[in-house]
Amino acid sequence: MIRTADIIIIGSGVAALQLARQLASGKNVILITKSSLGHGNSRLAQGGIAAAIGDSDHPFYHFVDSVIAGRSMNNHQATLMMTKEAPQIIRELETDGCAFDYDEKGKLALGKEGAHTQNRIIHGGGDQTGKVLMDYLTQSLPPHVEIFENHYVFELMTNEEGRCFGAKSKDASGIHEFHAPHTVLATGGCGQLFASTSNDSSVTGDGMALAYQAGAELTDMEFIQFHPTLLYIQERPVGLISEAVRGEGAVLVDKNGTPIMENVHPLRDLAPRHVVSQTIYQKRKNGENVYLDIRGVDGFQNRFPHITNLCLEYGVDMNKGRIPVAPGCHFSMGGVKTDMVGRSTVEGLYAIGEVACTGVHGANRLASNSLLEGLVYGKRLAKHLQNGSALSFQSKETSEKRNSLPFHLPAKTDIQERMMENVGIVRDEQNLVNHLQWLESFVQPSEWREYDLSMLTFEQMEKMFMLQTCWLITRSALEREESRGGHYRSDFPEEQLDWQNKQIIRQRILEMREPHESVET
Repeated sequence: MIRTADIIIIGSGVAALQLARQLASGKNVILITKSSLGHGNSRLAQGGIAAAIGDSDHPFYHFVDSVIAGRSMNNHQATLMMTKEAPQIIRELETDGCAFDYDEKGKLALGKEGAHTQNRIIHGGGDQTGKVLMDYLTQSLPPHVEIFENHYVFELMTNEEGRCFGAKSKDASGIHEFHAPHTVLATGGCGQLFASTSNDSSVTGDGMALAYQAGAELTDMEFIQFHPTLLYIQERPVGLISEAVRGEGAVLVDKNGTPIMENVHPLRDLAPRHVVSQTIYQKRKNGENVYLDIRGVDGFQNRFPHITNLCLEYGVDMNKGRIPVAPGCHFSMGGVKTDMVGRSTVEGLYAIGEVACTGVHGANRLASNSLLEGLVYGKRLAKHLQNGSALSFQSKETSEKRNSLPFHLPAKTDIQERMMENVGIVRDEQNLVNHLQWLESFVQPSEWREYDLSMLTFEQMEKMFMLQTCWLITRSALEREESRGGHYRSDFPEEQLDWQNKQIIRQRILEMREPHESVET
């Protein structure tokens, strides 16, 4: 089956739905998702949306907090643009009827999270902001958006000029092609590459691997954020405990009730996420369990109904007021390199949301900037595409594919456990080199695009993309010889000034020549 459209959107989270609903009826839009509509990380988001709407707040303060959390790796122009547009985004959603939470005075309730200097977190349903927002966006999708669910996109199609003209997918009925002058990746991040993660099971880094295969530049892949507080039961993560809990007064403690962040950072429990995660990691590595003491949070069960139900489901005694926690992979700051509207370095290919690297997060995302980024860039890209003229393009592929894979694929759990061990919260050269060699024992990066993935099962496709995105992260983590934000090297434990303005660019064309060419200043 070949279908044509003006715009193809791959993904179904906040960024994808915001883009789709902002496009006027004059555009023929196809939205493709690997599972069902709205299934993914966006619906799981607990914390909220950051926006400077308080009386004492200002978008510039929000910008400064974002850059400080990002360890000065942010694109300042993009970050300031986002914080300036945030209040209007919230006002539009509020006016249109999105069900946010209000205080006793009838104003939007504003929470506070880590590394924020102001109360500026808008939330809905207490700790169910993602669900509230996704329900609203789904219900407001216009009729001219055609949705294809349970379609696994396994290839972006490019012509002789290197222009992207669509995508190939596979579902239960077979192989499908979707052709369009504009193809948008909104596939989310890559949290499921790690054994411990807050991410939905569908989030396996597909979009990053797809963009790399198509020749797009990726950047900042080494910057992975580990959320400090996942509910940890019997040595495994079972759900997220929002940072908003600490914003309301919860404290991280050891088994004796001693606060663990007291002398670590001036912001203590609300320090940037990489600081808190690394502190908990070291405690646990030394054999100490860490707990979130919630006894100082007024009305916890009313304020955080979802978290309360999660804890009760796993047998946590809420009367004791201690929740067992550990860090886990939460967000990828890196991804497909884009400009201010979401254009990638491949003509006709765009990226928005977590799959993209817009530069607004730097080396470490400020809490509750992720939903905001999706909303801002979804709207900005819609305006860009709406104003653009129709394009003619050659929809003819240039390369032949191999019919089968000459190698076996590892178990998914093996990939995840090795990534967590070697490329997790604490990294070093030897573990990164060993892991890189293990990844390359399956297939060389220069050969990824040579194989016909349509011959594979969904599980095999997913493993292929996981291996490729793991390689992109590991290679970049090996090249950045410093510690900054979400990237911590025990053999280079300090930030290095000469690395502050360097980005590590990954591109298939560069990789086939000389990997070290990928470091840009």
